[in-house]
Amino acid sequence: MRYLWLVGWREFMENARTKGFWLGIFLFPVIILVSGSLPVLLAKKGVSTRHYVLIDQAGEFAPLIRDSLDRRRASEIDEALTSFARRSPAPAALAPYVTPGSSNRPVTSFDLTGWKQKAGSNYTDVPGFTVPRATWLEVPSPPDVASDGPIPDIENRLRPWLRGEKTLPASQASPNPKLFAAVIIPKDYATATNDSAPLRYWSDNTADTGLRDSIQRVLSDELRRREYQALGVDPAVIARVESRRAPVTDLNPRKAEGEEKVGLADRLRQWAPSFFVYLLWVSILVVSQMLLNSVIEEKSNRIIEVLLSSVTPGELMLGKLLGVALTGGVMMSAWIGSIAGMAFVQARIFASAAASGAAASNLASVPTDVLSLFQTTWLLPGFAAYFILGYIAYATIFLTIGSLCSTLKDAQNLMGPLMLLLMVPLFLMPFIPKDPNGPIATFFSWIPIYTPFIMMNRITASPPLLDVIGTTVLLVAFDVFILWACGRIFRLAILRTGQPPRIVELFRWLRNR
Repeated sequence: MRYLWLVGWREFMENARTKGFWLGIFLFPVIILVSGSLPVLLAKKGVSTRHYVLIDQAGEFAPLIRDSLDRRRASEIDEALTSFARRSPAPAALAPYVTPGSSNRPVTSFDLTGWKQKAGSNYTDVPGFTVPRATWLEVPSPPDVASDGPIPDIENRLRPWLRGEKTLPASQASPNPKLFAAVIIPKDYATATNDSAPLRYWSDNTADTGLRDSIQRVLSDELRRREYQALGVDPAVIARVESRRAPVTDLNPRKAEGEEKVGLADRLRQWAPSFFVYLLWVSILVVSQMLLNSVIEEKSNRIIEVLLSSVTPGELMLGKLLGVALTGGVMMSAWIGSIAGMAFVQARIFASAAASGAAASNLASVPTDVLSLFQTTWLLPGFAAYFILGYIAYATIFLTIGSLCSTLKDAQNLMGPLMLLLMVPLFLMPFIPKDPNGPIATFFSWIPIYTPFIMMNRITASPPLLDVIGTTVLLVAFDVFILWACGRIFRLAILRTGQPPRIVELFRWLRNR
């Protein structure tokens, strides 16, 4: 037993001394923080201004489109100015309209309406403020395009501009802008039926449909308004009627009397296990890969022979499993601890803001709900238990594969089928929360190699006690069998060199005493 702990501690320290180990621990909370703000930042700064041409041969829709896009543009500028005003210290020109944050009111507020009433919307008078670039910018039609000509002729002349073969004159957003899209509204667009004269939207970027969708929304509203007027119906009445929504209250029969209403916390409770399943999958894969690489490296460097001169193959195998388990345990504890820590800090901030009378954010309850989820469910204990039981199974298999191979290339060939098996829980992950106690979830729960992932996904859905106890006992028995079988193979394969043995030979090793 003493040698087992020595081997385990040596394995743990070899991983703990590497920069990648600590980098992985400290990067995780950074990634969590950045993942929330990075998409918004990329949406604002990562995409260039889209230049487009609007040709309205009907002569009545272009003002509506421009007005809608102008209002959206004004909203973007207002949002940017509000963020600029809430900097600390507040800009002098905006300071009279800023209420600074304090210890009990962490959110700085800016009276945008009051500033507009006093100073208007002349943003250039605010020193230091840079008006954000426009998302979409309308430009005049190219000089060789006659807007009132036949549509086929217009489109043929626009093709070189849309393909980037010709560039537009310099604009406020770019010195050599490319024409992103061309919008052509036919003359009889308002009276056309059955798509006989649809709006013609040209663009070689089929992924970014923001401009197209915005224009379609404006035109759809206008065409409906005209239809209502033609039928003698007040569009305002229709808008009021369509704004009505059937009131629905979600109730959960498992909750205590008087607390049956389903809220954000309950939905979080249902879907949070999916995140932990993914974390479990990543952690088991990472630590098992550590074992595989460690064994192959020591075997190729013949260090394994030195180790076996002091310990038995069984002690070496169990010591390596223990050492990498400690590595994975430290990593998982740091990751989950960072999530709980960030949730605690955010909950305190939102609580202080609410106590001071600040407007509540739509997401203000999320940190509290996350902490409540940790405190009132078996999520964390279940994660720890299934991490250990799943690690024993997969790590032992990876360790045995490493003992059978002399190079990583040989190991990759053997790992192919195992990786296919490991992918199944990821495919099932979106479906299990929708029917956590259904036949599919129940069936895969009783397959030991999938039990840690599937039961982790079901853990907050109150699975039947038979499933919880039965699958756990089966998984423990499976781990014992894997340790026994792989231990026999490891003992015979660890000093073997050359090509990996065939499957028939592995079964022969298991039968021999």
